[in-house]
Amino acid sequence: MALVVGMLVQTLTVLAAWPACRGLHVVTPDPELRRIVRASVTSAVAVPETEIGMGLNAALVDGRDRAIRSGATAVLFLPADLPYLTTSALDSLLEAADAALAAGSGRPLVVLAPAEARVGTNALLLSPPTTIEPQFGASSLEAHVRAAAAADASLQLVDDPALGFDLDTPEDLERLEVARLVELQALGQATLDSLAGRAASVEVA
Repeated sequence: MALVVGMLVQTLTVLAAWPACRGLHVVTPDPELRRIVRASVTSAVAVPETEIGMGLNAALVDGRDRAIRSGATAVLFLPADLPYLTTSALDSLLEAADAALAAGSGRPLVVLAPAEARVGTNALLLSPPTTIEPQFGASSLEAHVRAAAAADASLQLVDDPALGFDLDTPEDLERLEVARLVELQALGQATLDSLAGRAASVEVA
């Protein structure tokens, strides 16, 4: 649990420090993770209990629609399992979006960051936000590329190690640098301890 929480907090921290980010909407059915997000400086999409079984992509659409209602003209779908995520890596998505805009003659934009195996998608940037529907899951990269073509969108792929490496399998965890693993686990445990302390204070009060 500490590693999962550490990666979530790291992702939120990087996004909050990214100048292009105008708002954060976090979609999760996990009550503990929602508490963590609400305790941070971000705004969270709290999926109602009756909607927890809606599935990943439906939940992402829910988050996207909430962002649109908040005024978003572009959205970035990003998982919270990228241990080397940096603002520089996120900037590479913007650079690709600029290239797509220049080449697209006003067409909608789709920017994809493939997972290392080039089967999955680790980042999906859309402008306008409804250009295509998120199709995360098995073979999502191909699905997103096909959807972009069907939408006649200007498409760019970004190969960046910080976006390509994710923690999906035990083998991925073995490849993660020990120092980075320890750092993320410590961050997650500190966050959990802080929340536990707050809960104890409330109970005493």
